[in-house]
Formats: sequence, C-alpha cells, structure tokens
Amino acid sequence: MNIKSLLLGSAAALIAVSGARAADAVTVAEPEPAEYVKICDVYGAGYFYIPGTETCLRIGGYVRYDIGLGDVGSFDGAKANDRQDGSDNKTWKKNARFTLKTWTGQETELGTLKTYTETRFNFGNGSGVSGGLVTDNPAVNKTPSLKFAWIQLGGLRVGKDESAFDTFIGYAGSVIQDTIVPYGDFDTNVVQYYFDAGNGFSAVVSLEEGSGTVGTIDSYVPHVVGGVKYKQDWGAITGVVAYDSNYEEVAGKVRLDVKVSDAFSLFGMFGYGNDGKLNDDGTNVIDAHGRGFYKQWGGNWAWWAGGTYKFNEKTAFNLQVSGDDDKNYGVAANVAYTMVPGFTVTAEVDYDHYGNFDSPTIYGNFTKADKKNSVGGILRFQRSF
Repeated sequence: MNIKSLLLGSAAALIAVSGARAADAVTVAEPEPAEYVKICDVYGAGYFYIPGTETCLRIGGYVRYDIGLGDVGSFDGAKANDRQDGSDNKTWKKNARFTLKTWTGQETELGTLKTYTETRFNFGNGSGVSGGLVTDNPAVNKTPSLKFAWIQLGGLRVGKDESAFDTFIGYAGSVIQDTIVPYGDFDTNVVQYYFDAGNGFSAVVSLEEGSGTVGTIDSYVPHVVGGVKYKQDWGAITGVVAYDSNYEEVAGKVRLDVKVSDAFSLFGMFGYGNDGKLNDDGTNVIDAHGRGFYKQWGGNWAWWAGGTYKFNEKTAFNLQVSGDDDKNYGVAANVAYTMVPGFTVTAEVDYDHYGNFDSPTIYGNFTKADKKNSVGGILRFQRSF
C-alpha cells in the first residue's frame, strides 16, 4: 500500500465518521398540531370558540359618518360664531363614529352565560347652542362612551344597559331622530330578570340606577321597571310601567306592533305619566317642565306611531310621527338603501313643532325658542360588520 492510497483511505474514513456525527446531531422536532379557530353556530352567525375554552365569541361594530343641516331644533342643524364679526352662523353638524361590540356565550348547568359590550368613539361638532346662546362649535374628539357592558346568566342580567322602559317595549321606529318627542331616558346600571313563559308570553323586572343629575337615584331605593309582552307571528302587544324613586312618580307605555306583510310593518305606542312632583325644582329645566328619568315627554301623555315598508331587499322607507300633551309634535322620514351587504346609506328629513311653553326653554342641548317650527335633514353612511 503506497502513501497515496493510505491518505485517500484515511480521508474517506474521516468524512464518513464526521457525516455520521453530523447526522446524529440534527434533531427534527415533531410539529405541534395547529389549533384552528372553530366556528360556533349555537348563538348565530359570526361566533367562534375562543381557543382552549368552551366560550363562543363574536366581535363586531360599525363605522358611521353623519352629515346634518337645517334648524337646530330638528336635532340635525348646528350654529357657530362667525370668526370675523362674531355673528351667528348656521353650519353643518357632522359626526364620525367608530363602535366596537363584543358578544360571548357559553352553556352552563345554570343556563346560558352571556355578555355584551358596546363602546363608542366620536369625532365631530355639536349643536353650537348652550343656555340659549350660540357658542363656539369646534369639531373635536369626544369622550368615549360605554353604552353596554352586561352579564346575563339564564334570565338574570346585571351591568350597564339601557332602561327596560325602552328596550323591552322597543324603540320608537327605525328613523334616526326618533326622540323629537322623547319617550324615556336610556343609560343606567341594572339588575334585571327576564322570564319567558312560552307561547309568546314574556316579562321583565328591572331595578335601575338611572343617570344624570335628575335621573340618578338619590337613596338606596332604586327605580323599578316592570313589563309584559305577548308576541306572535302577526306582531306583539307590550306594556311597561316605571316607578321613579326620586320623585315617587309612575309612568307607563303600551305598544302594538303589527306585521302586515313581509314587506310592511306598523307600530303605535302611547305613554302616560304623572308630573305633579316633577315640577318641584324650577332651577332644573327637565323637572321644571315635568320631565323625569322615565316621563321625558311634555305633559301627562304622549304618542308615537309609524312603520317600515321594504320596497326590496336593498331599499326601505321608514316613518315616525309623534306628539305630546304640551303640543310638541315631530315627524321623521327616511329612505335607507343598502348599497352592498354591510354598507347602508340613509337620507332623512325631520320636522319639529315646538309646543306651548311660555318661556324660552333649554331642551336637550339647544334652545326651543329659536323657532316654533324646525326642519332639518341628515345623511348617514354606515358600514356594519
């Protein structure tokens, strides 16, 4: 064996050994099974299981842009001080909103455990009227608002909600400005119990905190709302009664919903409430005119009526008319057009007749002394997801 053969053999042996060691050093880990999000269709479309849990989650919301014009009293218009001479100018009332919503659901031995949250973020200007005077009216980022944050187990619901005086009986129509004649306040913390008796009968009892200077309870005694409903394919009959613990007054509403056809539906609602003790504080505009947390309308009684007609899958016409004991009247009508699924454009016209108060009155965030009759309009673009 010569030197050349010996060197070649030694090199081959070294390569074989090093290759074997290199092969032994490489360890390929077994891939972990991927945990894909699973669809949960128990509670409707859009839910999915939170990985590793039995809780179903849905995330949604909308992005909205409103363009309003007209008289301040219609809710749609705005005013501002002229930058050069300080005079009163009419201007656009605009608002952009992002709303984030979450829903959860889970089945337990005590029933369905649910939560719902809704948070709103807004940028825009206001009416530009405060205390009957035109003020500076800049477009700004507004304080985020928590509209809903409640937990429900079976029929028991606790947390931040809107009053059962409005949610159980239903809002006044499908128009944008449905509170030209108001039908109750909204924001409140609640302890509620819903009871479904079957055969279309249901009921609710709600203990509520209220909100605002007038509405928030001033003792350990809560506001109390009770309601009953009978619902069938043709529509529903609903009644609610509210006890305002601050003023020890009672208000109630009854409502009839009728489904004329798949395309045409109607509703009528009537409210009545005591207002004697609500006039005890002339320094506050709301109770100076008999308006508590629940009985927001003027005088003892009020009414709301309207309906929806769907021309086709994309286009609907909505109408609401309303009035109260103080001769305040409102009309709101719109056409809502769904351009593509999830994107709707709504054009609305609103009319407000200011009633028989003897002196200029602050009504919401504007003065009703501006005009006896107010007309405005609003164009809304909304992408819901």
